[in-house]
Amino acid sequence: MDLRILEIAAHTENNKVLANHTHQSKNKNPICGDEMEISLIVKDNTVKDMGYQCKSCIYCQASVSLLSRKIKGVKLDDIKDFIKSAEQLFEDNKTSLNKIWKDFKELLDKKNLSRKECLLLPLKTVSKALKI
Repeated sequence: MDLRILEIAAHTENNKVLANHTHQSKNKNPICGDEMEISLIVKDNTVKDMGYQCKSCIYCQASVSLLSRKIKGVKLDDIKDFIKSAEQLFEDNKTSLNKIWKDFKELLDKKNLSRKECLLLPLKTVSKALKI
């Protein structure tokens, strides 16, 4: 396992429940059983805060940790565009991303293809919460 995955996952400041959330979703990876719950506060078409709780592998934890730090202050359309292009990163690392999301290139990469569903679970859960 890449030590960088552990480093990213170690940032747990957003591992919390947002009591006053405007959007919320739970999701489960049918392949491995990872479970994810995400709550968001959205105002003026922008994510103001994100909290998450998960029972999952380290890859899923790294992905949700990174997402929770990058998503704040981002417009919903930008989030939607990123989620649409995320799967392409496993095929082609030359996929262009908004600079906000560039740190995901080291996670959503061919070298982690066997963990694709784990890494995408947080994105799918946010998509479900926002209905995008």
